[in-house]
Amino acid sequence: MCIWAGLTRSVIDAKLVVTKGCATPQIFQRPMAFGSLGRTIVAAPASTEGNVTRFADRRVEHVVAAALCRAVLLARAAVAMTAAAVGLLVADEPVRVVGLLALLSVTSAGQIAALTRWPMVVGYPVLTLAVDSVVLLGVLTLSHGGLAYFCYAASSAALAGVLLGAAALPLWAAQLVQGFVVCATVLHDTHPPAVAATFLLAAPVAGLLAGIGAVLVTRSLVRQMRLSVARVATAQRSAAALERARLARELHDSVAKTLRGMSLAALALPGSLRRQPGLAEQLADAISSAAAAADRETRELLEGLRLDSPDEDFGSTLDRLCRAWSTRTGISARAEVAALDLPVPVRYELTRIAHEALTNVADHARATRVTVVLAQRGRSVALAVRDDGMGFVVPDDLVVLQDHGHLGVVGMVERAQTLGGRLQVVSTPGGGTTVRALVPLR
Repeated sequence: MCIWAGLTRSVIDAKLVVTKGCATPQIFQRPMAFGSLGRTIVAAPASTEGNVTRFADRRVEHVVAAALCRAVLLARAAVAMTAAAVGLLVADEPVRVVGLLALLSVTSAGQIAALTRWPMVVGYPVLTLAVDSVVLLGVLTLSHGGLAYFCYAASSAALAGVLLGAAALPLWAAQLVQGFVVCATVLHDTHPPAVAATFLLAAPVAGLLAGIGAVLVTRSLVRQMRLSVARVATAQRSAAALERARLARELHDSVAKTLRGMSLAALALPGSLRRQPGLAEQLADAISSAAAAADRETRELLEGLRLDSPDEDFGSTLDRLCRAWSTRTGISARAEVAALDLPVPVRYELTRIAHEALTNVADHARATRVTVVLAQRGRSVALAVRDDGMGFVVPDDLVVLQDHGHLGVVGMVERAQTLGGRLQVVSTPGGGTTVRALVPLR
């Protein structure tokens, strides 16, 4: 599963990391381990999404081919070297078998190292298979048609199936003919029992089946990876759209309204300078106050965007928020959070609610301790911010607090309602205050 996730992420990066202004697709590859196959800088034409999609599809094929080739090489190294080692126990010429083991060790290590360091070598299948065919002939020469040769030949057919697909048929045919010639030679020279002869004659066919199986596995993995890439890319586009909509709503509800008021005051200012100097002075003060408010709202919006990092565990985000607030205010704050994987919009709004509740504690509560609790309640998530401060009388309708300048509570109510949830404030004079937000997990 980890390998699959890594491969999928590699291809998504290849599809989504696009640099504009290039005439032709390019891949700039740096040395990497196999676990970082897809960490390349990809540049593709930005003129049409179809070009990027086709480029990403090719990237899928390369990543899958590299993964399967490495698996085949590792399996071949283990099986062929085991077969050669077994032959060493019964061989009449141990020096030849030692040479075979040395050849298998060196070539296997070299091939695996090359594929690990330069995985895009799978983009050159003819060269790769030509080198592998030369090594196959060396194995044949040293093994005299032994088990190591047929194991190596089967893996070579599988490599051809991974790299060429059905186009490897001519190579398979040549290897099949070569295999039967080797079988005929071995049968003529050794005269094995009938059962052994039957298994020997089946070996070349096994190589052909290995090649066909490799083609089917490759096609299946490519198809599955394309579906995975499409699903994750769609989720990323949806998350980006939600983030843009949320940011637009934040700007509309705060900075945009303030700037609109400034614009109206500025339009009325020139006509009032001569006729009503007193009104002009009031308008100038209004513009100045609105500019200060716009600056404050912009800073609050930017601070809110920095509060939560989607790549970080949400419990760690709340703990960091509490520690930073406690350092700034000198009030003890503790976070008790459950391990929950929340959607980005839910994380953002809950973080803003917690931040606003802590701000209210620092400004009004005169508290000495604060506890922030996050827990799951059925199909909902609950956030509670408790303090041991002076408390206050909570009105039946929290909107009434807006008339007394307590805009933060009203903002928290609106944020909870944005998520389809609700916010409750429980407080008594001298008994502290608890702000609870309950939002559904959809």
